[in-house]
Amino acid sequence: QLVESGGGLVQPGGSLRLSCAASGFSLDYYIIGWFRQAPGKEREGVSCVSSSGGTTYYTNSVKGRFTISRDNAKNTVLLQMNSLKPEDTAIYYCAASNARSSVATVCRDARYLEVWGQGTLVTVSS
Repeated sequence: QLVESGGGLVQPGGSLRLSCAASGFSLDYYIIGWFRQAPGKEREGVSCVSSSGGTTYYTNSVKGRFTISRDNAKNTVLLQMNSLKPEDTAIYYCAASNARSSVATVCRDARYLEVWGQGTLVTVSS
């Protein structure tokens, strides 16, 4: 099971840190991704990180603003979101993939993700 936390309401330009915690299994060998879905839009991969943490992927719209990291000892993956924009408003989900594919491939196709959290709502509004 994956559980997200850290969502909320923030003003444009503000920051939030999302956390994804696993229970019942170890994240050590999984690619972990953050996906989001805004009302009326398709789900998109925001950022993903390899099992070692050494390789990351970011969709173009969040590059330079979001940072993904993982702490395998705590079985947790974080998404630091800075300079938030209204268009970042969405439900954010974390997900895990055991696929033997590149981080970018997994992040671009949600079918690779096997375990999903319930999501946390991020609202960016003044």
